[in-house]
Amino acid sequence: MATAPSGDREHRIVVGVDGSAASKAALAWAVGEARRSDAVVDAVIAWEIPLALRTPWPPGLSIDFRGAAASALAQAVAEIGDTADHVEIRSEVVQGNPAEVLLDASAGADLLVVGNRGHGGFAQALLGSVGQHCVHHAACPVVVVRDPVTSGR
Repeated sequence: MATAPSGDREHRIVVGVDGSAASKAALAWAVGEARRSDAVVDAVIAWEIPLALRTPWPPGLSIDFRGAAASALAQAVAEIGDTADHVEIRSEVVQGNPAEVLLDASAGADLLVVGNRGHGGFAQALLGSVGQHCVHHAACPVVVVRDPVTSGR
């Protein structure tokens, strides 16, 4: 178990997950660091209704954005599998802007871990907008993990 002894504060690593390869690499890195530092991992995924869909829905159209996000998070955690040996991973699905959700979740955390870029934005970008916002505004240290496939490693 990764909780601190009575009277000590819990060591906590927050990791942003969006289902991308970079976020899965970030989750794997966070789990390894949690094992070394006896911390828990809070795996967080944020979801929003896209701006274009915030108008009245056509009759009969229903999209479960929260469910899709929860499924992507569950799949990413499942892919960690046995490598999470003795590391507690807590999953959280939150509606809101991803950068703000991660900043809120990382309040009081020892570390915030993000992938270098997720599903949005430009493929050529070295750091996505969520990661960049977190690096500049987080109250704790931030680790940016590159996707090993696209980084050429």
